[in-house]
Amino acid sequence: MNETAGRTFSIADENPAAEGCTISKAIEDSSGNTISYFSLGQDTDISAELYSYPKIHYVVSGTLEETGANPATLKAGDAYLTPIDVPSGQHATEDTVYLEIALAKDSATNLPAEAGKAFTLADAVPYADGRIVNRDLAHNAHLKLVEMAFDAGTGLSEHAAPGDALLLALDGEATVIYEGKEHAFPAGSAFKFDAGGRHAIRADKRFKMALLISLI
Repeated sequence: MNETAGRTFSIADENPAAEGCTISKAIEDSSGNTISYFSLGQDTDISAELYSYPKIHYVVSGTLEETGANPATLKAGDAYLTPIDVPSGQHATEDTVYLEIALAKDSATNLPAEAGKAFTLADAVPYADGRIVNRDLAHNAHLKLVEMAFDAGTGLSEHAAPGDALLLALDGEATVIYEGKEHAFPAGSAFKFDAGGRHAIRADKRFKMALLISLI
């Protein structure tokens, strides 16, 4: 993933919309999976098209209308699984930034809503007292999307992953320890790990995050 590792950042702030334009930036494109940021200016559109593979849209800021055969309106924090081989397009009612995860055809999904319906990504897993709750939302041979909910005071001890990883803070607040340095990680922010980067998570409050990891 072509993001700089070891820093907390805002996807929306670093990928602002431009008036009258749609902008895309691929941060991962390999093994049949593509992860991209899309920035749509107010009242701009991406025409409805059919795809033979699923896409997950996660709205970072603004309001996105999914158009076509299965319309839905998404606000910041909402997600949507596009239907396969059914027309699907996007319209921004205001300046909008969203993350698109285009999955390989052999992907399995375990999302809390069926294709063509909006859902709040943070609601995919519940909190549990004194526990960490984990849900595998989508995966294939080369990519995995997981959501985790941490009760306050819980966390993950230092470890490393075999592939690059992108974290999305969905709710609450945590501290990320990356290569020995601590970074505040509040809801709405993102963080990138390089493959093999030593990291740990400490939930300072109840905290939820989504984790996208490239599998080698």
